[in-house]
Amino acid sequence: MRLAWSLLGLCLLYYSADALLPPSKEELNQISLLGEKYLDRQIENAITGVKEMKTVMERSGEDHKKFLNALEKTKQQKETAMKTAQEMEAKLAEEEEVCNETMQALWEECKPCLKNTCIKYYSRTCSSGSGLVGRQLEEVLNRSSPFSIWINGENIDVLERQDQEQNQRFQDLEERYSEVADGVDSIFLDSMKVFDHMRSFHQPMFSSPFMMHRYFGSSEPRPRPYRSVLRDPEFHGFHNMFQPMMDMARSLFGSLGPYMGSDPDFDSIPNEDGAVNEDVVITRPFGKDHMTCREIRRNSAGCIKLREECEKCKEIQSIDCSGKKPLDGKLKEDLESALAMAEKFTQEYNGLLRRFEEEMFNTSSLLDMLNKQFGWVSALANNTKSEDGIFKIKTVICKSSEDAQQTGDTNVSVQLFDSPPMTFTVPGDIPWSDPKFSEVVAQEALDRYKQNTIVVK
Repeated sequence: MRLAWSLLGLCLLYYSADALLPPSKEELNQISLLGEKYLDRQIENAITGVKEMKTVMERSGEDHKKFLNALEKTKQQKETAMKTAQEMEAKLAEEEEVCNETMQALWEECKPCLKNTCIKYYSRTCSSGSGLVGRQLEEVLNRSSPFSIWINGENIDVLERQDQEQNQRFQDLEERYSEVADGVDSIFLDSMKVFDHMRSFHQPMFSSPFMMHRYFGSSEPRPRPYRSVLRDPEFHGFHNMFQPMMDMARSLFGSLGPYMGSDPDFDSIPNEDGAVNEDVVITRPFGKDHMTCREIRRNSAGCIKLREECEKCKEIQSIDCSGKKPLDGKLKEDLESALAMAEKFTQEYNGLLRRFEEEMFNTSSLLDMLNKQFGWVSALANNTKSEDGIFKIKTVICKSSEDAQQTGDTNVSVQLFDSPPMTFTVPGDIPWSDPKFSEVVAQEALDRYKQNTIVVK
């Protein structure tokens, strides 16, 4: 043993101060082999992480089916209620025709009073937008029936508009959901390519049928057009797909709050100036009905709740058409009942959309977290075709240090997968003979490969 150390000392003295003894070709191969085993473990962990992404998406798919069933059922109930309300409104309009002349005279005096009263209450509280509110309310009243302002329930036109918005929102959600599912599938399929290639090197951890089942299970990816999401320049993360939709949803659902019922998740919605508690306009004096300034700007029909302030509007309520008072009969009750059901199912549909959106918002955050940790392995699908192994250390050059008490750094040239050789420095306190050296070199090579080859989102 002493003789061996003496020989090593003589060899070290033989080299100049600028260079130390490098490893032999066989030693380079051994270091490369140790580094490759380290990378095998990193790839194994990454593939397991991708499998977790797939599992997360499969669980989300089960929830997605439940949401679709619930949405379809609620939509059918809402459409039935809407159809009944439209039928009742048409019958009420027929009653209105009987006393059209008297009704129209009162209505023409009611409309400007409602408009002026709305602007008055709005202007007391809100800093701007009264002209816009007045014009919007005038348009609403010109499309409305005189009897309709005394029907307790949302205007059918408003419900129909909300239905259109809900349909569009649902289509957007479905499109984003499909994009997320496609993205996870592409990462999963690429990872399977890497898995198959690693098995070709006959590494024990990749050759076991048990491990194959553990990674990928028995479920097959859905038959979708294949595309690699990580190589798509338009891809900026799964979470980013839903962020704009959540912002829009908070704005939309917040503006519908007075009509569709309160939602504790959306009560504190910032206004256009960033404040949470916007000024409130009381739309039923001495009562409980109220709307924020922004809500009235978005839906001035809420000002119809000020009808008690206008005498001509109140007279419409008691008008007699050929011995009948349409607003005192069963027809009005049936219409209000149908509207109440339509509003109820519209609110339920909104709630389902919100929960589905929040579910995907949270799921996409988890997917992004897993993708940042493990998604890199999928980018190796087309970069692991070399038959010489996945990792090879080309050269190791040890430099001497000006400080006799310290070991000089080591310059290393390595090739990882199919990438061009890369060169970097390893701290001198980790000699190439230390088993840790191969792990440090392999990890540094992998980090550089990620930076240069994989687009980080």
